[in-house]
Amino acid sequence: MDDYDDPMATVAPQVPSTAKHKIRTDLETFIPKPYLARALVCPSIEHPTGNPTGQIKHQDMTVLQQHVSFFDRNDDGIVYPWETYQGLRAIGFNSILAIAMTVVVHILMSYCTSPGWIPSFLFPIYVQNVHKAKHGSDSGTYDTEGRFVPANFETMFSKYARTSPDKFTAIEIWNMTQGNRNAYDIMGGVAIKLEWALLYFLAKDEDGFVTKEIVRSCFDGSLFYQLQSKQHGHKQ
Repeated sequence: MDDYDDPMATVAPQVPSTAKHKIRTDLETFIPKPYLARALVCPSIEHPTGNPTGQIKHQDMTVLQQHVSFFDRNDDGIVYPWETYQGLRAIGFNSILAIAMTVVVHILMSYCTSPGWIPSFLFPIYVQNVHKAKHGSDSGTYDTEGRFVPANFETMFSKYARTSPDKFTAIEIWNMTQGNRNAYDIMGGVAIKLEWALLYFLAKDEDGFVTKEIVRSCFDGSLFYQLQSKQHGHKQ
């Protein structure tokens, strides 16, 4: 059988990028049903069942809700701008950047997540509806309901991690965000680059890499608790 007759082929000879950005075909060896979107946990090859028990604070929420809930400082299901500011400061951002990020995030996300038609001038973000604020040009690791898709998470690294299979350099992150851009999606394209740039400068290691485990822990928000503990330790 020629390669182009293989119904399971992942490379099309006439599209060189399919050979350049390879997809793993062995995920089911490590992760049961890797194509199945997980509502509560975020598995990877290294952690097939997700995070260790107790590492995530809100295990009854979707993975996207878990990501956001760190900023819900009083756990009332609503994130107000001052809570976002407090959360950003807690993980290491300076006050100027924290203010700027808070303004942008709440202007863009508040009305999307609102349970009603009338906007609130307090610009709250409702955790229950945070999936409605999902933007385009992303990796698809979160689905449209905020679940985690292991296959799409692993695909990010198989396609774009060149220096090391489980780490991203700054250039590789740029290439990944470029590769995931949707046509004419200016807002989504800018948003995804800003999000990854912030993650890189916040959590890169001493060699300038963002590890796969750091990225995974960012998706479920457990990274924020780790950074908060680290910042608290520095202040003691």
